[in-house]
Amino acid sequence: MMQLPEAFIEQMKRQLGDGAEAFLLSYTFPRVLGLRLNPGKISRSNGLALEPLVKMFGLESVPWCDTGFYYREETKPGKHPYHAAGVYYIQEPSAMSAVELLDPRPGEIVLDLAAAPGGKSTQIAGKLAGRGLLISNEIHPARAKILSENIERMGVPNAVVVSAAPRQLAERFPRFFDKIMVDAPCSGEGMFRKDPDTIKEWSPEHVEMCAARQKDILDAAVTMLKPGGRLAYSTCTFNELENERTVEALLQRYPKLQLERMERIWPHLEAGEGHFVAVLQLSEASGSLTAAASQSRKRAQRGGRKQRPEEDAMRLFKDFAAEALSPGRFELPPGEPLLFGGQLYWLPTVMDCPFDGAWLQGMKVLRPGLHLGEVKKGRLEPAHALALALPSALTVSHAADFAADSSQVQRYLQGEVIERPAAGSGWTLVTVDGYPLGWGKQTGHQLKNHYPKGLRR
Repeated sequence: MMQLPEAFIEQMKRQLGDGAEAFLLSYTFPRVLGLRLNPGKISRSNGLALEPLVKMFGLESVPWCDTGFYYREETKPGKHPYHAAGVYYIQEPSAMSAVELLDPRPGEIVLDLAAAPGGKSTQIAGKLAGRGLLISNEIHPARAKILSENIERMGVPNAVVVSAAPRQLAERFPRFFDKIMVDAPCSGEGMFRKDPDTIKEWSPEHVEMCAARQKDILDAAVTMLKPGGRLAYSTCTFNELENERTVEALLQRYPKLQLERMERIWPHLEAGEGHFVAVLQLSEASGSLTAAASQSRKRAQRGGRKQRPEEDAMRLFKDFAAEALSPGRFELPPGEPLLFGGQLYWLPTVMDCPFDGAWLQGMKVLRPGLHLGEVKKGRLEPAHALALALPSALTVSHAADFAADSSQVQRYLQGEVIERPAAGSGWTLVTVDGYPLGWGKQTGHQLKNHYPKGLRR
């Protein structure tokens, strides 16, 4: 058995009583591994597409998540080209439970308050199915960058990635969200098998510090929840202070919150590393928008007419679309163009919601929606994010499809030029077994590689 802190062992013996022995014994077992399908790329009902994955990775269903599967460690799906294509997300199986219980629906406005590295955000995005708005926040800049990259890899068209303190967001978005996910920073007791370094960081004092921080984060989250809205609070830790007692204190502070459900996954009872989830709802009688929210809306509405550069950039995008995309096969979700330097983004919007670019002013924004491309010398060069947001090769005029085990796919992921048997010209979507992987530009028999340098193997 790994060397667990004595204070942790005593804590769990007090908490679990006779069940503590089985719980502590679970630390001698191999950890379980999981992946979650991207419903924007592949559905569970598509047996023809799913069967190869089941065989390759030895997939077995996760009972609490209909897109979740366990996989065999030796199969290493994170190294497969399908991972680069955003076909699935590697995620610890227990962690899949929180979004399932929150139950986001297409068209809703959702916040993931502590979102890195992106497991729960991409799961939320899959449930929104391209409709509605997801704001994914991570206060730490380096982790926010990883979050943004995972949002891009999974082809999410309607997410905004920001890096802000919870209180800053609460001032900007009071009574704004239909659903809020708070996967709180915690003492990480459920990470001991995955990352033994977390054992060194654990102490009773660290648990108390985490509980205090969780209180502040939850206070900010409640401020942003609409009347009738639902909040999911989750941790990957086992102690009651950060879980049940934190929820009890929250209910005492906010009597108009109602506890809908509270669930635990224990590693000695289920195939998972462990997770805690509580789902709460804010009473409809909580009142309408606060004065602060009204002021935020007025500020947003003063954003005014889109400036000429955005209009010019969108014309260039339409020129690109006319050449490279199949008519009627791909449509941007409701939104508006934003131009940052030469980078063109499509900011998602929702009917009857005042959210637009003005709401993001003064904030650190890593991804203001779907990255469409870069304006270069009177033309638009398509973004890698746009390629991954395309559902299939049917959406483009020119595609180059390669098998996952082909040398061409490996060469593409390494950034090399690829020789093509048939001559051609123009922007070409490179796909792996039909799944979009990135852009190339063909001239004659050569396909010039536009896979981002930072992602190359």
